[in-house]
Amino acid sequence: MIESKFLSAQTSPRSGLAENSPALQCWVLSGKNEDEPVKRATEDLVRSVNGQRLSPAARAQGGEKRFFPSDKSLGYFRSSAARTMMLLTASLFLTATLAAGQTPSQSPTPAASSQEIKVPSVVADYRADTKSPMPSLMRVGVDANDQQPMSLREAIAMALQNNKDIEIARDNVKIAEFDLLTVHGAYDPKLSAQNYFERIKTPATSVLSGASKLETDDVTATARIEGLAPKYGGSYHVDFSSIRLTSNSAFNVLNPSYPTALTFTYAQPLVRGLRFDSPRRQIEVAKKNLSLTDAQFRQRAIEVITNVQRSYWDLVFALRNLQIQRDSLTDARSQLEHNRRMVAEGSLAPIDVVAAETQVANFEQAEFIALEDVNRTENNLKNMIAENQKSKLWDTALIPTDQVDLTLPNVSLTDAMAGAMQNRQELRQSDLAREINLLDQKLYRDQTKPEIDLVGSYGVTGNAGTQVTTTNPLSASNDQLRARVNDLSVLSGLQPLPVPPTAAILPDLFGGYFQSLSNLGSNQFNNFRVGVSVSLPLHNRTAEGQLGHALVAGKQIATQRQQLEQLIQVEVRNALQTMSTAEARLRSAAVARSTAEQQYASEKRKLDAGQSTVFLVLERQTALATAKGNELRAQTDLNKAIAELQRATGNSLAANNVTVGVR
Repeated sequence: MIESKFLSAQTSPRSGLAENSPALQCWVLSGKNEDEPVKRATEDLVRSVNGQRLSPAARAQGGEKRFFPSDKSLGYFRSSAARTMMLLTASLFLTATLAAGQTPSQSPTPAASSQEIKVPSVVADYRADTKSPMPSLMRVGVDANDQQPMSLREAIAMALQNNKDIEIARDNVKIAEFDLLTVHGAYDPKLSAQNYFERIKTPATSVLSGASKLETDDVTATARIEGLAPKYGGSYHVDFSSIRLTSNSAFNVLNPSYPTALTFTYAQPLVRGLRFDSPRRQIEVAKKNLSLTDAQFRQRAIEVITNVQRSYWDLVFALRNLQIQRDSLTDARSQLEHNRRMVAEGSLAPIDVVAAETQVANFEQAEFIALEDVNRTENNLKNMIAENQKSKLWDTALIPTDQVDLTLPNVSLTDAMAGAMQNRQELRQSDLAREINLLDQKLYRDQTKPEIDLVGSYGVTGNAGTQVTTTNPLSASNDQLRARVNDLSVLSGLQPLPVPPTAAILPDLFGGYFQSLSNLGSNQFNNFRVGVSVSLPLHNRTAEGQLGHALVAGKQIATQRQQLEQLIQVEVRNALQTMSTAEARLRSAAVARSTAEQQYASEKRKLDAGQSTVFLVLERQTALATAKGNELRAQTDLNKAIAELQRATGNSLAANNVTVGVR
């Protein structure tokens, strides 16, 4: 307890030694006990009676005797005594009026709980060691001396080059390109070949078998080229066969023989698959998917640019806020030294030094928190622009070089909406999804038609072999019989039998394998066929179900498009409003910072003149630090609002002079 002492010498009102010093509590003299300290005169004086506070009605009825400080105890408040008495009289009158118009009601008593909640005592009376040394102000994993200046454009370029999300989106575009190449493979011709040796032994079941046990050996080689026509849905296949055939049949004229054949077959759809089919649909869908991945890549690039802009301005704010906190800490330490000198001179009470020390401790905490914010924001930016976790960028301190006062875009809501509808990649993706759905509808509608194909084929054959020198059994017996008949006819004076006509074997058939190929190429022996193939499903529910599914999906895409347009409108409107609000905040924050500087400077001069208190000076000091931070926050928020408007209108690439390409 501080006892009041009356000094004969005149003292300063702020020395803490006079009874009117604001460093001491005011004394309220009540009854006989004049040395009992109570609360300050500016606080509400409410006494406790029997452990309970009196209600306003009870106090108005005189349930508690009030005591007010005298003018002598108020000290420097004497100049405002009249005003204070007027306020107290008005307060008493208002309290009495309210008490007279209200009837005190008994508050309901809550039911006693059957079991009280027991709160465990954990680390009771914990106090940290105030004498422990202050940790060094350092950045973890960052060499503060190794600084790298960086502009916003450089950060965006590094992010587009090294960002992992951009790399994934770029790979998605390459995957779509390979998918398009894959579906084009449906029209690649397919070559198949087969080669085998075969020996067949069959028992003779006819006099024309040529042997009692017919043995046939052949070496066969076949090849086929087949594929689909790129237009009109046709299909083709070309078959070639080559055989070396040997047999022990006595009726063979060529042994061994080399029969060859070449056949070309083509099937042309007339109804289903004429204008559109599954392979052509896959190619068109792959093209749309390539455009879709390109739109997704551009959208991801816009998102990365926006995130880099936000992180960049967050880092600017964090670094500047750290400097503000350091300046405030330096100012607080200067104020602490100033208070110590004034205490030594007897102008301030020792408690004012404690208040300044508290202010220094608070600003020290704010400085460490600001340093942590610097590390966090810088790590967020590095995560987007660094190549990998081993990049040297992680060990350097980034220093933003761009000015914070950006030029505000002058754009109306109508122009912003028109730009968003033209540039937003989400709308382009919706259009591509709609186009893919139309391709599905076209295919499934075609699948409901009957399958009618025109089929034609044309083939050529060739053959050659070694002529057999043995006599044909059938012709040999006939020749002997005809010779005997002719002898008898001559003896009888009759004319001999004429020689029956025989089919002479062409000389081109005598030769080897290459002679057979030559005969094949001469097109002497050919064949062709033309016909129509019809397939009519009795109830094509598969195609009908697929068509219905595609129609409903198309309606769903149209609904999602409308929803997307509304969402884009909301984002554009919000972005414009946010930018306008941020601009107003910046104007107000600048005024607040300017007035805070003036108030702080004025309060320090008043303190030196003995017309203020340390408490008010510290309050002004804290308010100035807050105003500086608010001003910078308003400016960086305005810059981020500009970035958000660029994203909402889809203009981030053009606004930052970025040309998107896939490596």
